[in-house]
Amino acid sequence: MERVKRIFRLTHLVVWLLFTWLVSLQLDNDKDVYWRSTTAAFIATCLYVFYLHFYLLTQYTGRQNRRDYWLRVAGIMLTGPMPFLLFHQKRFDAGYYFMHLIATVPLFLFLSWLARVTENLVLNTIRKEQLEKQAVEAELVNLKSQINPHFLFNTLNNIHTLVYKQAPAAPEAVMHLASLMRYMIYESNAATVPLARELDYLQDYVSLQQLRYKNSPVVDLHIAGETAACSIAPLLFIHLLENAYKHSPARLEPGDLRVWVEIKEDCLTFRVQNPIAKKPARALEEPGGIGLPNVRKRLALLYPGQHTLDVHSTGNTFTVTLAIHGLHTPAHER
Repeated sequence: MERVKRIFRLTHLVVWLLFTWLVSLQLDNDKDVYWRSTTAAFIATCLYVFYLHFYLLTQYTGRQNRRDYWLRVAGIMLTGPMPFLLFHQKRFDAGYYFMHLIATVPLFLFLSWLARVTENLVLNTIRKEQLEKQAVEAELVNLKSQINPHFLFNTLNNIHTLVYKQAPAAPEAVMHLASLMRYMIYESNAATVPLARELDYLQDYVSLQQLRYKNSPVVDLHIAGETAACSIAPLLFIHLLENAYKHSPARLEPGDLRVWVEIKEDCLTFRVQNPIAKKPARALEEPGGIGLPNVRKRLALLYPGQHTLDVHSTGNTFTVTLAIHGLHTPAHER
């Protein structure tokens, strides 16, 4: 905001210097013997009227007491030509006074009003954009913070059991949890992260969830395309994967959860499919939950008009497909 105000002040200075140069050049071409004093007198009158009204508008913007404002405007109109009379070397000439009263003063009253309205419009637009940006950022922070705490508690209990049994998988589980927490706390604060890092986060999550199952890996993950050159908003897929675990049967066979990630040109497709438990403990989109409603809100904020989220159920399986287009478009253009 201060930067914009400095730009306005610099613009005022440049415009007035250019205007002074043009007036002096015109008076010099007209062979006016007193062109220097005439220029100084005319510019002084213009500055007096312009900035007195400019700051008067600042004082009375949005106020209901219009009577005082118009009284002060009348005072500016009556005293406006006085600087011209003070600076000019000629003796007092009533013609000069009335000429400036009729022509110059109203003109610069209007120009000062136009300048104030323009500045207010620009500053108010910037303030509105900043407030909207802060609201969006606060909403995104809130949505990203809604990772299920039960997962963390369950994982710690599972690791505690592994440590108690002195299982060889305990150190690796601790490393997966550390990597997952490091990503959630530090790396996910960025606007976008490399897709490869987001997929590493998902794989750490899958590895920790696998502690619940004695079978071979229950998640079948397929990745197609070049992930190194692609960036994505962080923590965008975790809710979809978490829901797949939550609404699947308690016992999962190897490969029951299927996850596809495909990158084709500037389009990313993420699909997760899981079997549906016959008697789910909770509704798929429970009120206040962190599943699909969370993902829909974040997508609306991050990729407006650039995504599709399709949900399909066959009665036995539940499939969610997320497609994001224009991933190479800069964030400020989105």
